[in-house]
Amino acid sequence: MKLQKASKKEITRMAVGSGVCALLELAGFFLVSQLSDFQFTYKVVLGTICGTIVAILNFAILCLTIQSCAGMENGPKLKARIQLSYNGRLIFQAAWVLIAFLAPCFSALASAIPLLFPTVVIYFLQSRGKLIDPSERPPVASVAHEDVGDSQRSP
Repeated sequence: MKLQKASKKEITRMAVGSGVCALLELAGFFLVSQLSDFQFTYKVVLGTICGTIVAILNFAILCLTIQSCAGMENGPKLKARIQLSYNGRLIFQAAWVLIAFLAPCFSALASAIPLLFPTVVIYFLQSRGKLIDPSERPPVASVAHEDVGDSQRSP
């Protein structure tokens, strides 16, 4: 399936945002290593990079699933496809955390933290009002203010 323009845009925004979060994570780990006995090694860098890639791939799979379901009728087939995608993506993330925990070349914590980056990026974009493009927002309906009747007024 070919990615649509909107999906490419969202995946790109997520990749950039996750990259920024990865740099902040690395800076945080480096700072902690300077202030404590924790050692900043290649394991932290490798775990952060690979974890960020897993997070971006997970988001890309989500986009592909939503894109493929957009034309489907609302029903059991749609629900099953979305549920299958969710379960697959959850297993994908769990497998990554397990690999990162068992493999000696990764820092488990530095590998797991990037899985939260897409959520952080979405909250950041939402807080700035940039989650949805202003041209795609539905128009706000004007609401007429009417006098509240006597029965609805507080004493």
